[in-house]
Amino acid sequence: MIEAKNEYNYLKVYFDGGSRGNPGPAAVGAVIYDENDKKIDEVSLCIGKQTNNIAEYTALDKALDALEDFKCSKVVLFTDSKLLHHQIKKIWKIKDSNILKIYLSVNKKLSRYGLVDLRLIPREMNKEADRLVNLALDGKETSYEGESEIKFGSIEDPDSIGK
Repeated sequence: MIEAKNEYNYLKVYFDGGSRGNPGPAAVGAVIYDENDKKIDEVSLCIGKQTNNIAEYTALDKALDALEDFKCSKVVLFTDSKLLHHQIKKIWKIKDSNILKIYLSVNKKLSRYGLVDLRLIPREMNKEADRLVNLALDGKETSYEGESEIKFGSIEDPDSIGK
C-alpha cells in the first residue's frame, strides 16, 4: 500500500501491540497517515510469544521502520500505552532490560526527526491499529498457505507417490 516516496511536512502514526496471555502470542499493528489524514501505509504482523509491554514497544519500533519509506522531518505518534508513553518521555524509568533494548532502538530512530510529538490517547481512538493487531493474531492462529514437501501416495499403489 506504499505510496510514491513523496515528501511530507509530517506524518501521523497510530500504533498498538498486544498479546493473548501475558506473555502469549503477540502482534503489532500500525497505521500511517499523511497530514491530510490519508492512509498511506499499515503494519500488521505477529512477533511470537511476548508480553503486552514488549508488544507495545515493538509496535513503535516496526512503525518507525515503515516510516523509513517516506520523507518527513516531523512525526506525530499516537499510543494508548501509558507505560510506553511515560517511559519514552522520561516520566517513568525503564526497569525491564528487554524493554530497554527496544527503547534504545526506538530512541535512535526517533532522533532522526526534527520534531517528535508523542500523544497518549484513549483505546477507543486507536481502534484501527488494534484491529491490525487482532488481524495478525487471528491469521496466525488459523491459516498456513505455504508449500509442502510431503510425498503423498498409496501404499497399495507405489506409482502414486507424489501425485
